[in-house]
Amino acid sequence: MPHASFLNRQALHLRPDPARVIVRPFKPATEPRDLNPTDKMRANHIVDRVLALGSEAVAAQLADVLDNFQGRHRNLLESFEARADEMEDAFTKHGAFSKTQRQLVGAYFLSEYSFEASALFNPSIVPHPDQTETPHGALRFIMSLRAIGEGHVSSLTFRTGMIAADGSLAVDPTVRLASVPRINRRISGPDGDSVELTFRPEQDLSERVIFPVTESQSNGIEDARFVKFNDGGRETYYATYTAYSGRAIRSELIETSDFMSFRLTPLRGAAAHNKGMALFPRKIGGNYAMIARQDNENLYLIYSDDLYTWESGRLLLKPQFPWEFVQIGNCGSPIELDEGWLLLTHGVGPIRKYSIGAALLDKHDPSKVLARSSEPLLRPEPSEREGYVPNVVYTCGAMRHNDQIILPYAVSDTFSSFATIKIAALMDAMRR
Repeated sequence: MPHASFLNRQALHLRPDPARVIVRPFKPATEPRDLNPTDKMRANHIVDRVLALGSEAVAAQLADVLDNFQGRHRNLLESFEARADEMEDAFTKHGAFSKTQRQLVGAYFLSEYSFEASALFNPSIVPHPDQTETPHGALRFIMSLRAIGEGHVSSLTFRTGMIAADGSLAVDPTVRLASVPRINRRISGPDGDSVELTFRPEQDLSERVIFPVTESQSNGIEDARFVKFNDGGRETYYATYTAYSGRAIRSELIETSDFMSFRLTPLRGAAAHNKGMALFPRKIGGNYAMIARQDNENLYLIYSDDLYTWESGRLLLKPQFPWEFVQIGNCGSPIELDEGWLLLTHGVGPIRKYSIGAALLDKHDPSKVLARSSEPLLRPEPSEREGYVPNVVYTCGAMRHNDQIILPYAVSDTFSSFATIKIAALMDAMRR
């Protein structure tokens, strides 16, 4: 396929910034229920040392901490107090604390974490829910990105930007601060915990970081595939993602309408025990529809009348061309075109080289494959082959704007870039 006829790489790169940090619980003193007796003893030793200080020394130490870290985080004293509240069960042998003592104790059980120190990759893109004052013909967007920091822990971060009427792209600068949300509610169930999270209105979207908060996510929230879902005029943003506990993976679902409040829910059923699920942007024949990779090799089409339960599906695509002989998977939710559903795929070839291809599915019956790219649309260029995981280009979701597909993509699991694809030229090339 003559790439130059329909695909244009953009000179726009999003790179990880180790200066962006959040505060998170310091181990071994994590949640009280996770503390073994040795850890509790150590936690109490730390508290003993703080309480042995005089009131003036406590105030001086707290002032020094604030002077050192205040400009790096919002509401630090509030974070200190919240952390002390979480540690309450570990401090049972101690008497009452003064407010200043409690704040200083909380500071000792937090640490800074550079959440995107290693990588910023695997993006997806959706229209921004607020298009107020957007110029005619332009479109504001939100990108989600997978960020990796120390210990290979993945979290979810965001960027905003605009596609101009002429198709040119711009990404807004990030704010200096980064913040995690408040946990409003945690619901335990047989498939794991569901959580409801809320950020504050004053926190810029690029400031918001969704960090692992449940046992199933403890080692990472990976590869969120966001889609704007329309259900009879009601629009909700959903994202399937991989929750990684350090021992097992499973698929879970994010729901939001405003990117301020989020609900994270484990998915049920046979398909949920693998990764790489992507939701269609609307129901088909009255049912939800999902593209999934159930066997680590092929792509399947699954229908369900329950958004949270996904059983086995029907084989849709299997490796056919040399650049995808190892496996294929989806690269985000299908995009609705006049011609059908455009499904971006990834293929793995020799030397574990990842490339991005495409298939066109029938709009009314997506089990029918109308066309398929015999060669990749996007493959690692010589300048894009080096990084955390070499020889990989990958995306978790693209978006249509006018006559183009806007394709954010990751380079070697390290940083992210963009390409634009002319829809009409791509359709012609796929048919040929």
